[in-house]
Amino acid sequence: MIRFLQPWWLLAVLPVLLVTGAYAWRQFRRRTYAMKFTNVDLLRTLAPKGLGWRRHAAAGAFVLSLLALALAMARPSIDREEPLERATVMLAIDVSLSMEADDVAPNRIEAAQEAAKAFVQELPPTYNLGLVSFAKSANVLVSPTKDRSAVIAGIDGLTLAEATATGEAVFTSLDAIRSVPADGADGAPPARIVLLSDGYRTSGRSVEDAGAAAEAANVPVSTIAFGTDTGVVDIRGQLQRVPVDRLSLQQLAEKTKGYFYEAASVSELKQVYEDMGSSIGHRVQPREVTQWYAGIALLLGLIAGGMSLLWTSRLP
Repeated sequence: MIRFLQPWWLLAVLPVLLVTGAYAWRQFRRRTYAMKFTNVDLLRTLAPKGLGWRRHAAAGAFVLSLLALALAMARPSIDREEPLERATVMLAIDVSLSMEADDVAPNRIEAAQEAAKAFVQELPPTYNLGLVSFAKSANVLVSPTKDRSAVIAGIDGLTLAEATATGEAVFTSLDAIRSVPADGADGAPPARIVLLSDGYRTSGRSVEDAGAAAEAANVPVSTIAFGTDTGVVDIRGQLQRVPVDRLSLQQLAEKTKGYFYEAASVSELKQVYEDMGSSIGHRVQPREVTQWYAGIALLLGLIAGGMSLLWTSRLP
């Protein structure tokens, strides 16, 4: 089905219709004038045999070429369906102050950023990828998208804050996954959450409740623990121990059928999506066909010019 991306330009058809009307009126006036002659033999003597239908053929081709040009100005397009992969991965990164500890070189947050960016580069380009950061609350920094540069920029721009809302990170990631449009596909998209963290939950809903929600949604949560039990961080001038909460991270992964890692190599993270599967929807994208209309206009113009030169020795 043809539709026009800039339909207001269809007003350009009006001058073409006016020219067509003027031509038809002119031909009618000419016929009326000819009928005033009562002596048919005299009329034939004064007006030799004309071109007949050929006189109108060149004009008709010329008008049609103008019409095609007018329609081309409105940017005609054809809608076509494109397959759209709905499989989605959400990266949730802890930005609590404890991630500043340097027991992992150069420090926990930079190590997490490097691991996250390596994972982004390895993720199949057809998958959707989103980014969540969490401290006292969780926020979607990048909604699920195939634009990897947006996710990389979000990872590079992470800033630290107080508290750790691990459970909220999972709930927020689940909400982002539910926002992925169906696009004609059935059911929720296949999805995974990758959660990078170090410390104990100190804010928001519990990790246990988050695990139950992820399990109910059939979304595995793979967790990565950054740091050691001897990590310390300077908070308001005081050194505080920030041991890693391996137990809750491991339990969250096990409950949701995800994976638990203490060292996040790229080869290990590939396990997150290797069994992910696929869900294909479709989106309608307009394909502009202005060049078709312009080509038709050119062809009709050439035909009009050719007929006019052949039969009248002049251009229309």
